[in-house]
Amino acid sequence: MPRFGSRSRRRLKGVDAKLVNVLNETIKLMDITVIEGVRSKKRQAELLKKGATKVKYSKHMEGKAVDVAPYPIQWKDRERFHYMGGIVRGVASQMGVKVRWGGDWDSDGEIKDNNFDDLVHIELV
Repeated sequence: MPRFGSRSRRRLKGVDAKLVNVLNETIKLMDITVIEGVRSKKRQAELLKKGATKVKYSKHMEGKAVDVAPYPIQWKDRERFHYMGGIVRGVASQMGVKVRWGGDWDSDGEIKDNNFDDLVHIELV
């Protein structure tokens, strides 16, 4: 069974326990890696300047968001990211935790209506 490595566990430090619990259940179903958890204001500003985010303030800054990816990471395999997004949302729903995924910001099930795809992003609602 997949489990988080030491780097992913370090990146989960400071992340809201509800979100960590969802990810701990998700990894039992699909191997994922944590790219980023809590983010500083400086880091957020850097990402905004590079165009990697659209917002000055992020839920990452309060530990209510994480970026995760299917492992091993294959950035061009969008299908695996969509599969992961569905699993995370399903696990969260079963646990009674409301989350939003960056591949379907309005959570309407329509993935083609996004203005900004952030397929790695999961946040608490």
